[in-house]
Amino acid sequence: MTAIPQQVLDRQKSALNTLVATQATLFAGFEKLVDLNLKVVKATLDEVAQQSQQAVDVKDPQEAAAFASSLVQPGAEKALAYGKHVYDIVAGVQGELAKLAEAQIAEGQQQLADAVEQFSKNAPTGSESAVALLKSSLATANGAYESLTKAAKQAAEVAESNLNAAANATFKAASDAADAATKSTRSRRAAA
Repeated sequence: MTAIPQQVLDRQKSALNTLVATQATLFAGFEKLVDLNLKVVKATLDEVAQQSQQAVDVKDPQEAAAFASSLVQPGAEKALAYGKHVYDIVAGVQGELAKLAEAQIAEGQQQLADAVEQFSKNAPTGSESAVALLKSSLATANGAYESLTKAAKQAAEVAESNLNAAANATFKAASDAADAATKSTRSRRAAA
């Protein structure tokens, strides 16, 4: 029976550890989403009960209009806040998975570099140019990977910045619309 080389066992152990860490990260993200949704449902039920009681107390059409307009802004704010929380959770999970992937890739690159180094030590005489070409190709591939990684990170940062700007603009527009509706209701009351 042949013995399994320690390098193979180490690689399998590393792959298993990465798999376990990935599963833990995904489960933690799922757990955060479930917790967020439970909190949102509980808060929504409490608000519906409170607003139902307030709706029962409405006596005239002007109060009904004021009550209806008072519901618009908080709903929009809550929807945007919920979306932001979901985005933060997903971005956190994605960041953790990216770190795991980067670590796995770095380990693979190191193993490949070690293999090339080992090959160069045992290469027959006269193969120095082939070994140099192999090392140069490896360095070029690593450089290209690092450039692509930096570009991807920059693109993700720009996308996140744009998303935040769009969310803020949407929130401001919703807030402005709710304020306009409230002012309109007040001016109708004053005119009546």
